[in-house]
Amino acid sequence: MRKIKGNGLALGLAALGLSLGAGSQVSAMLSADTPIMQWPDLLDQPRPSPTRTIAYGEDPLQLVDLWLPQGQGPHPVVVMIHGGCWQTEIATRDIMNYIADDLRKDGIAVWNIEYRGVDRGGGYPGTYVDVGAAADLLADQAKALNLDLAHTIAIGHSAGGHLALWLAARQALPEGEPLRGANPLRIDTAISQAGIADLRAAMQRTGHACGTGAPTKMAGGQFALTSPPEMPVSQAQQIQFHTDKDRIAPPVYAETYAADMKRRGVAVENHVHGPEGHVELIAPTSRSWAAQKARIKQLLGR
Repeated sequence: MRKIKGNGLALGLAALGLSLGAGSQVSAMLSADTPIMQWPDLLDQPRPSPTRTIAYGEDPLQLVDLWLPQGQGPHPVVVMIHGGCWQTEIATRDIMNYIADDLRKDGIAVWNIEYRGVDRGGGYPGTYVDVGAAADLLADQAKALNLDLAHTIAIGHSAGGHLALWLAARQALPEGEPLRGANPLRIDTAISQAGIADLRAAMQRTGHACGTGAPTKMAGGQFALTSPPEMPVSQAQQIQFHTDKDRIAPPVYAETYAADMKRRGVAVENHVHGPEGHVELIAPTSRSWAAQKARIKQLLGR
């Protein structure tokens, strides 16, 4: 696996079959020969910069980038979580800068979280401690930063999709559970962008680009605390966006997760767009991102 942080380096992709389950919403599916974006197509572009960076802990990775729109506000805010197979060496929060900037231009603030990957002291429980602490700092700082938490959205890409769904389920963990925290940030909607939600299933996918070691460390044998399909059910709305040519997290992942949650009485909203791949989900010029942004604005009443 090669780093996707920039400098034209491409993520090593494993060959995974794509499958579209019944009920998927598929848009603009054209020729199978249509090229999809590779990492350099996005990451070699000039990268926008956040408004400011805020520390939520002492580790160099315990940071949040705040993207503030122009104007006094109060501004609605989206909590954003990057992917990269839960490994800091593969990706950091700046791969999300392009869509963070796009939301900022539309008057929506972004709280873009960095965290320790499994290769930097993360996994269970470290990564979850980080993401929870970063989210709870938003709750503490929202008034001073003139941010509106009337409807709070968490959005995450790939491994970050798992963490966005986890953050939404975290608020339903039992009181006294350390990963829940004393006063967890309320998440109203979780949006998973090609998320790898099921850690138990991910641990069994030999040959997958992310490998089996990272999800094993993320699970820590504590699936009821770490893997959204096995965690307590919260009141948060759940939405999944996938693309038809994604070989890292094909649409069948979304269909399987939605079916698992349906058996638990939870309806998950699924969307599939194409012809696009894994990168397009966080590329501001893509069809899939346009649909995501439209859904975010709808949720925020904009």
